[in-house]
Amino acid sequence: MPYINVFTSAKIENKNKLLEEISILVSSLTNKSKKFVMAKIDDNSEMYFEDESPCCFLEIKSIGALNPSEMAKPISNFVYEKMGIPIDKIYISFEDVPASMWAWNGKTFG
Repeated sequence: MPYINVFTSAKIENKNKLLEEISILVSSLTNKSKKFVMAKIDDNSEMYFEDESPCCFLEIKSIGALNPSEMAKPISNFVYEKMGIPIDKIYISFEDVPASMWAWNGKTFG
């Protein structure tokens, strides 16, 4: 944890680089080690948001350390800068998951 899932209608050329960069960003925003950040991307997805122009939906889950009001802008700016998707075509969902509901290495965190 944290986990970030990126869905976009845009075609991403270098997915590995984008995943690494967004992992670093989420790590810095949550003050959690990059080694625990998992990131996934589904690009070139069939999506519609007002029209057929590129859009993006991000899910961010973590055990604590989420501050949506402070994280939304840098994440939106990242998506715009790296993927070219306008900020008004981006939705972000934040979810604070109880430690007892998140497992790693065969056991839960709480």
